[in-house]
Amino acid sequence: MKKAVVLLSGGLDSTTALYLAKSKGFEVYAISFDYGQRHDKELECAKRLQRQQV
Repeated sequence: MKKAVVLLSGGLDSTTALYLAKSKGFEVYAISFDYGQRHDKELECAKRLQRQQV
């Protein structure tokens, strides 16, 4: 299986990239960074998405 690393912020763009990679048959490894940004809600979404491995 092909592998892909997706930078997953939890926002719309990175979530779309995650779904696209999965739909193309990639084994996805998601990575997120907490660098003090104000959008903690997106990071929580990223955690949920990664656990689900949509």
